[in-house]
Parts: sequence; structure tokens; C-alpha cells
Amino acid sequence: MNDYIVVLVTCASEKEAIGIKEALLRQKLCACVNMIPGIKSFFWWQGSIDTACETLLVIKTKKYLFKEVARAVKKAHSYATPEIIALPIVAGNKEYLAWIDNSVAASRPHRKKGSSCSS
Repeated sequence: MNDYIVVLVTCASEKEAIGIKEALLRQKLCACVNMIPGIKSFFWWQGSIDTACETLLVIKTKKYLFKEVARAVKKAHSYATPEIIALPIVAGNKEYLAWIDNSVAASRPHRKKGSSCSS
């Protein structure tokens, strides 16, 4: 079950979130992205408390794709330090998890551990 993750990414705008969502789906780095606009974020930034109205992406994917997801998000993101965090899916509907497998793995085979290939 620990092969599956949910990745959270906050975006500066809905437009930015749409661009990131489209890139992830086009590259088959995830099976699904939920977009939640209008969240209010409060955080420490450069020594003081700041706030922002953001759009949250909730991304369902496989653990082995996390580095590629993070790389794609950073490429399209406007923040110097974007939030890109992964949470394990500890349980799930087996048909839904199989759908994740089929959505990402069909065109992106899992690399074996220890593979020295890099792209």
C-alpha cells in the first residue's frame, strides 16, 4: 500500500495551478489532480508571519514518481520555495489504486532499484 502518495502543492494563482496540473497530467506523472482555489495560507517567510490567498493542488500518484513530480512542479512554479510535500496513502479502494497504477504506470514503467540510468 505504501507505493501510493498524495502530493500537496500550493500555487500563487488558479492560472499557475492549471498550468502545473496540465503539465503533470500530460506527462502522466499522476492519475488525478484536485484543484482547491481560494485557500488562505499563513506562514513564516523571511523572518515574519505572512499570508497569501492560494490554490491547493492535491495530486494522486505513485511514490517512485515523486522526484519527477517535484521537478515538473518547480519548473512551472513561481515561488522560490514551493510547497511540494508527499503523504502516504495508507489504505484505499483497491479499484481506485489499480486505476492510479493504470493511469501512470502504463506509459511510465517503474525503474528497478539500483538502476544507474538517469534522464
